[in-house]
Parts: sequence; structure tokens; C-alpha cells
Amino acid sequence: MPPKTVLDTRALNRATLARQLLLDRADLPVLDAVAHLGGLQAQEPQEPFVGLWSRLRGFDPASLSDLLLERRVVRTHLMRRTVHLVTADDALAWRARHDAMLRQRVLGAYRREFDGVDLDGLAAACRAVLADGRPRSAGELARAVAGDRSTPGTRALGEMLVAALVPMAQLPPRGLWRTKAGVRNAPLSSWLGREVDPLPADGSDPVGRELARRYLAAFGPAATADLRAWCGLAGLPAAVAALRPELVSFRDEHGRELLDLPDAPRPDPDTPAPVRFLPAFDNALLGYHDRRRIVDDAHRGLSVAGARVVLVAGRVAATWRVEAGTVVVTPLRGFSRADRADVADEGRALASFLSDHDSDRVEVATSPR
Repeated sequence: MPPKTVLDTRALNRATLARQLLLDRADLPVLDAVAHLGGLQAQEPQEPFVGLWSRLRGFDPASLSDLLLERRVVRTHLMRRTVHLVTADDALAWRARHDAMLRQRVLGAYRREFDGVDLDGLAAACRAVLADGRPRSAGELARAVAGDRSTPGTRALGEMLVAALVPMAQLPPRGLWRTKAGVRNAPLSSWLGREVDPLPADGSDPVGRELARRYLAAFGPAATADLRAWCGLAGLPAAVAALRPELVSFRDEHGRELLDLPDAPRPDPDTPAPVRFLPAFDNALLGYHDRRRIVDDAHRGLSVAGARVVLVAGRVAATWRVEAGTVVVTPLRGFSRADRADVADEGRALASFLSDHDSDRVEVATSPR
């Protein structure tokens, strides 16, 4: 067989930016963008609005709020046991495939507390509590399910119930634009009016194959370890193997095999990359095991810690925060005069967006020596 084409870090960076709608803002409806991205990580409720503002031309935050209220997108625990904002169709199609992973991840945090506990019994008790149609917080559910029984502590039980045992939706007003609200949970099926799609009885894995296709469309070219890092599912080798006849493969500079859809965009590595402000926990960073295509190893931990980052020339080059209506940028490396001007311009636009046009103040701190 001929040797595989090697894609260097810059080539992978430009491919990632293109797939993530960060190389050029897209003229996509919000629902289509959420679907293309495979959802947006959303444990911080306002962050998806920044993620979409950086990706869509003329993004109106009210359009995302409307989709939540119309139940066409939903906040739910899914990939990596984190809260994601996904389309209703994807939530129902993907949730059963994530069940085992979600249970194992909660058990990984609270294994001793659930030793000997009948998890299926807890799930049935939770559904019985929710049968009255009243949404509840995790704590309320845990206390109602526990009753007089000896069960795990409230925090552990609440997390197991809402993140793993019963597919849940986090209801609005949580997640609406410029709205603060606590988490109220309701069964995903009752909120969306449809049951979660069951896993096939024949043991096939159509959802695994679809996840792999969708991941490559939004994140490729990528290794199977990157796919696993994005979704948290370990059992996808058979799904990837079944897809291989449809895929093309490359190598990165470190020898890893990268898979991709044949017609997906892989721009010229010399394509200019604009400044982009990313929200906390953006999947453009967290969606990979090997994140060197977009962030230096020295700054890898920023995304896990929830720092908001700025891309300059396609790579993480600064962090940002908002103080008193001002977007404050802290460089992680030296900026050229042109870099500082571009960061300031995009920062002003972001400040205007976040303040509903009341402020366009930006402050770019001195670059480190």
C-alpha cells in the first residue's frame, strides 16, 4: 500500500477551524449549526451563545432561546457526562447509546456509595416520582427517591438520577439568553413528546457509526482516540471498522492514523485564520485527545479549567473575561501590532454583543515577555 499523506499541525488546524465554523462565519440557521457541531458543551448556561456568535454570521441570541422554548434543542447530560446543548432529534437518537458510559462515569466518582445498590430500582423509583409531571432539582429528586430508605448521599444520588439513570432535560428558563435560573429536570421523553430511541436488539451499532460520521464532519481529520475523547464512549472500534470503506486516512506528524470523510474540507494550510473568541469548555479544544492542532501543550489545561480563550492565527493565544462591561484579554504570548489590533476589533464586537450594544469596551493587557 502507498504511504499515507502526512498532515502537519497547521493543516490540521485549518481543517479544524473550517469544520468548526471558525475559519469563516457561516450563514447557517442556528438549529443546523447545533446539529453540525454535534452539540455545544453547556454546563455554563450562557457559553453556547458566545460559541455560536463566533461561528455564525448575524447570530441573534433570541433564536437559540426560542429553540429551547420550542423544544427543538435541549440541555441534557450526554457526551463525557457533561451537559450539552443538542438538537431534540440527536438527544433522542443518541441517549441510549450513552447510557452505560453515563452510569460508569457516575460510579467512577461515587463507587463506594453505590456498592450493592439496585440502580434499576432507583431508576424506577425516580420515574414514579416524576410521574406527576412536576420538574425537580437533583436534590429534590434524591430526597424524594430516598424517602426512609438507606441510600447514597443526596449529592451522589441526585447526580446518578439526573445524569445517568433517567434521561433528563434541563428545562427553561435555564439556558435562555441573559437569564439566570436553577436546574429543573424533567424526563427527556415527556419534555420532547417522544421516547428515547432504543438500542437495536440485534447488537448492531448504527448510532456508533452515525456518531463517528458526525464527529469527523465537525472535527476531522482525527484519530479514534480523539473520537473517544469527544463522546466518552470506549466501545466504538466496531463502528469505526464498519465505516472504514467510506473513509480516507492520513498520518499526523507523530505517526498517528487520522480518519476523515473523503469530501470534507481540508483547506490550504496557508489560509489566513481570523481572531476568534471561544467560550468556556468549547469543544473545538475539548473534542480531541491530542489538542496540539489548536493549543500548545503548556496551555492544554486552560480548556479543562474552564478558561475562555482567544484564537490568534488559529491557535490559543490569550484568555478573556468580562469585567464591568469590558472584555479583558490576557495574552499568553507576544502579540504583534497587527495581532493586538485584530484582537481589539473582535473584542469590541464581542463586548457589544454581550452588552446588547451598551458597551464596546475592550482592554488588551501587555503581552508576556
